[in-house]
Amino acid sequence: MLMTVQDFETAARRRLDPVHADFIAGGAGDEITVRANEEAFRRLRLLPRVLRGSAERSLDITVLGGRARTPVLLSPTAFHKLLVEEGELATARAAAAVGAIMIVSMASTVAVEDIAEATRGAGETADPAPLWFQLYLQPDLEFTRSLVRRATDAGCAALVVTVDSPVRGVHERDLRNGFLDLPDGLRCEHMVDPREGGRVRPIAMSPEISWQHIDWLRGITSLPILLKGALHPEDARLAVRHGVDGLLLSNHGGRQLDTVPATIELLPEIHAAVAGRIPIVLDGGVRRGTDVVKALALGASAVGIGRPVMWALAEGGEKGVRRLLELLGEEVDHALALCGASGVRDLTPDLVRAPVWPDTGAYAPRPGGAVS
Repeated sequence: MLMTVQDFETAARRRLDPVHADFIAGGAGDEITVRANEEAFRRLRLLPRVLRGSAERSLDITVLGGRARTPVLLSPTAFHKLLVEEGELATARAAAAVGAIMIVSMASTVAVEDIAEATRGAGETADPAPLWFQLYLQPDLEFTRSLVRRATDAGCAALVVTVDSPVRGVHERDLRNGFLDLPDGLRCEHMVDPREGGRVRPIAMSPEISWQHIDWLRGITSLPILLKGALHPEDARLAVRHGVDGLLLSNHGGRQLDTVPATIELLPEIHAAVAGRIPIVLDGGVRRGTDVVKALALGASAVGIGRPVMWALAEGGEKGVRRLLELLGEEVDHALALCGASGVRDLTPDLVRAPVWPDTGAYAPRPGGAVS
C-alpha cells in the first residue's frame, strides 16, 4: 500500500530503468545538498497550539492572484515521457484534478499548448489552478521572446525564470551511466525552432545572463515573473528592486552547486529580506505534510515538489501523481488540525523550533521567530 512519498519511490524503482532512476534521484557532486534538503526538515520541530476551536480546515491559497486548493504545487521537472507514454499530459491532468498549480518545464517532452489543453476539463471546478511556465533565459533573445509568447498564448499565468544555472551542474551518476541526452523519439518540445526548419536547439546555460536580462524580460511581458534559484538575501532584495513578482526559493534539488544550504534553512532570512513585498514559494526536500506546515509557518506562501512527482508518475501515471497529491493534502490537513490551525493563514513562526546547537537536545526559536 502506498502511504508515503518514500513508498512511491520504492515502487517506482522496481519499474524503472536504473539509469532513469539515477536521473531522478541524483544531484551534483557528492550530493550533499540533496541530502541536506530533507535532513533540515527533520531537524525542525513543530510546537502546536491547543483549544482554538476550529472544526474544519482550508488548504486553499492564493499566489500572484491565482487560486489553488492546495499549498503544494508541482515544481518544474523535465522529461516525463521517460517515465510514461503520456508524459506531462498525465501529470497536468492529475494536478488539475486536485487543484494544484503546475509549473511546466522548459525541458518538457510535451508542448505547453497541449499541456494547457489537457488541464481543461480535468479539474473538479470550472476555475482550475493556474499553469506557470519555467524559463531559462536564452542568449538568443528572439528565441526567448518566442517562448514567452507561446506560454502566454497557452494561458500560463506566470513565468518562473531559473537563475541558478550559468553553467550546468555536474551530475556524476548521469556521467557514469552515459545518460547525456534523451533517447530516440523524445525531444524537448519547447526547443524546436521553426526558424531553423524544426531543429531541436540545446538549452543554453549562459554565464552572461544578468539583471539586465530580467529587466528586458519585464519589458516584454505583463505576466508575473518569479525567480527560481536566488538563495542570497541580497539577491532577494535586488529581485524586489528589479520588479520581480515572486521568488521560488530553490537550490535546484541539489543539482547545481553542491554544498549550498537547504532551502528551509534559508527561508527565514529570505523572508526577512523581501519583507512581505513579494511571495516566496519554497522547494527542496518536502516529503511530508509536516514539512509543508513548517515551510508555510516560516513564511512560504506555498511549497513545490519535484522528485516525488517523478516517482509517482513512474509508479502509476496520472493516478499515481493524483494519489501522491491527495496523500500530501491529507497529511497537511492532519498537521493543521494538530497544530490548532484552521488554515494556512494560522501558521506562524512561533510554531517552529530548531536546535540551539546541532548536538544538543534543546530546541528554541531565534529572535523574531527565525530559525537557524
